[in-house]
Amino acid sequence: MNLVSPKRMTVPESAERQARIDLAAAHRLAVHQGFSEGIFNHLTLAVPGTSDRYFQIPFGMHWSEVSASSFMTVGYDGKLIAGSGEIERSAYCIHAPIHRLKPRLACVFHTHMPYASALTRLDEPELQPIGQTEIGFLNEVAYDREYTGLAYDPAEGERLAEVLGDKSILFMANHGVLVCGETVAAAYDRLYYLERACQVQIYAMWTGKRLKQVPNAVVEKTLAQFKTGNVYYGKPAAEHHFAALKRMLDRKEPDYLD
Repeated sequence: MNLVSPKRMTVPESAERQARIDLAAAHRLAVHQGFSEGIFNHLTLAVPGTSDRYFQIPFGMHWSEVSASSFMTVGYDGKLIAGSGEIERSAYCIHAPIHRLKPRLACVFHTHMPYASALTRLDEPELQPIGQTEIGFLNEVAYDREYTGLAYDPAEGERLAEVLGDKSILFMANHGVLVCGETVAAAYDRLYYLERACQVQIYAMWTGKRLKQVPNAVVEKTLAQFKTGNVYYGKPAAEHHFAALKRMLDRKEPDYLD
């Protein structure tokens, strides 16, 4: 691919370095927690201080191999700006349009993690308000009702961005999920708890018993509590969670920092 001249705002080198570390950690953690699928699926992040490029691993790299230096920088036009390797077509076609159209959501994760993906195979895939974790997602999830085949055209990413709307999570019919966030920590925290919520709902459905719905008034109260009470010691809970997960990697796989 042709290299293009970078066009970017001034940003501290440390910010880009930290972004690479966090995105590498997300790849490694996804393997540990059963969210990865071979060499496919994609976790991308807008390059700090820019509005036209994002980080992506080269096609063929297993997520257990990813380190901070692994990422290519890819333009929203699909051209390679920095790094080397093949730009996987479906990753570009899904992620570049979402990054371009949803700049608030700097981080875009697409996975086929099993429990969430199982729900996307149902005619009625909605998360049910049957527990605290599920309730926390009710206002964050959009549902794509149409599977259109492999994403080999950026128009598909544009369509997904439109369906996503102002939400941060998209259930993709017959496919998987998109989970987005303002930061890697926010996106990974959503990814983790979304899969847990889907797992518990599927377990409850497997019993064949009637699901116990939480009353609407309690749902609304709980949503309000989540909105105002998810900050601890001045930081969102997601940042504390992701920092703890990275400490685990520091002990077990410190080479993710390379």
